Amino acid sequence: MEFLSTTLDNGLQIIAETNSDVHSLAVGFFVKTGARDESPELAGVSHFLEHMVFKGTPSRSAEQVNRAFDDLGSQANAFTGEESTVYYATVLPEFQDDVVHLLGDILRPSLRETDFETEKKVIIEEIQMYLDQPPFGADDRCRTLFYGDHPLSHSVLGTEASVGQMSAEGMRGYFQQRYSPANIVLAAAGRLDFDALVKSAQRYCGDWMRFDAPRTINPPVTRTGFDVIQKTTSTQAYSLQMANGPMATDPQRFAAKVLATIIGDDSGSRLYWKLVDPGLADNATLGHHDHHGAGLFFSYLSCEPEMIEENLRSMHEVYREAGEHGITAAELSQAKNKISSRLVLGSERPRGRLFNIGSNWTYRGEYRSVKKDLDAVEAVTVEQAAAVLAKYPLTRSATVVVGPLAEVHAPA
Repeated sequence: MEFLSTTLDNGLQIIAETNSDVHSLAVGFFVKTGARDESPELAGVSHFLEHMVFKGTPSRSAEQVNRAFDDLGSQANAFTGEESTVYYATVLPEFQDDVVHLLGDILRPSLRETDFETEKKVIIEEIQMYLDQPPFGADDRCRTLFYGDHPLSHSVLGTEASVGQMSAEGMRGYFQQRYSPANIVLAAAGRLDFDALVKSAQRYCGDWMRFDAPRTINPPVTRTGFDVIQKTTSTQAYSLQMANGPMATDPQRFAAKVLATIIGDDSGSRLYWKLVDPGLADNATLGHHDHHGAGLFFSYLSCEPEMIEENLRSMHEVYREAGEHGITAAELSQAKNKISSRLVLGSERPRGRLFNIGSNWTYRGEYRSVKKDLDAVEAVTVEQAAAVLAKYPLTRSATVVVGPLAEVHAPA
C-alpha cells in the first residue's frame, strides 16, 4: 500500500491509498459540513442538500444521474452527520475517471425549485418516520439535554417546522457558504492510478470557485439531567445517556474505545453479562464517539417498561464499579482482540479504507495505516483506561427515557 496526496490550486485536497492486491476502487467526496454548521432557520439543510445533490445538475437530470451510476455498475450512496457530508461510490478500476466525473458533477447540483419542493415532502416524511419508530426521537432530545445550545446539539434531520419553512434560496445560500473546494476532500482507496485521479479532479473540479468556509470550534459546556418522555404506544422502554469523552484529536480516544468495548460491547461486555445475557434487557451498550472539540460516551438501553428503573440502576452500578476499580488485564486483552479483528476485517474492502482515510484526513489532517491503528490499540494499558475513567466519569451523564411510563426515577 502507498499513501499519496496533493492539493489543487483551488484548495481541493486529494488523498489516496493505493492497493494493487484488490480488484475494486472506492472514491468519495468528504465535505466538511453538517448539522453543527447550520443556523436554527436552516436546521436540517445539510441532510436535505445531500438529497438534492442527486436530483440533477446543469448537464444531467435526476434520472440521468441514477442511470449513470447504474451504467458504471457502482455501489453509490451518501450520508450526513453532525460534522460532515460524504458522497461515495465503489466501482471497477476501469471506471475511475467516469466515477470522478459523475461525483464531481453532482457536487455542483442545479438545486431547482421544483425538485426542492418535491424532495421537501420526502424529508418531512423521513422526519415523521424517525419520530414514529424507536427510540422516538430520544437521541435528539438527549443531545439537546447534554449539549444545551452548542452546535453539536443540532438534529441532523432538522424538524418538520424548520424543513417546512426552508426555501430553495436558503439552501443555495448555504451551499455557497459551505461547499468550497477548500472545504472538501476527494479521497480514494483500492486499485487506482493516482496521477490519473489528480488529472480527473483537475478536469472536473479545477474550476470550482474557492472561498472561505470556516467552522468555529468552541468546546461545549455539557450538562447532566434526567428526562422522561411518555410514549403510550411504545411497548418497550428505552434509555439513552451521554457522558463526556475524549475528542477527535485526543490520543486518549483509543483507550476510550477499548474501554467502551470492555464495558458496553454488544457481546461479552460487562453490560452484556449484567443485563442482556440474563434476559433483563434486550440491548445494553456503550460506545465512544469523537467530534471536533468534543467527545462523548453514548449508552443505549432497551427493555420491558417495568424493568427500566432497575436496569438503569444496574447500568449505573456497572459504571460506578468501573470508575472505582478499573478494568482487568484479561478484559483489556479481549477488547484489543475484538477491535483489532474489526479493524482488519473492515479494511479488507476499499470502501472500508475509504471511510477510514477520509475521516482521519477530515478530522485530523493525517493518514493512518491499518498497522498504525492496530499499534495504537495494542499500546493501550490498564492504567490509560483508568485515566480515561477518572477524567470522564460515566456516571455523570444526561439521560433520556422514553416509553409508556409517565414516571421513571433516576438512579440514586
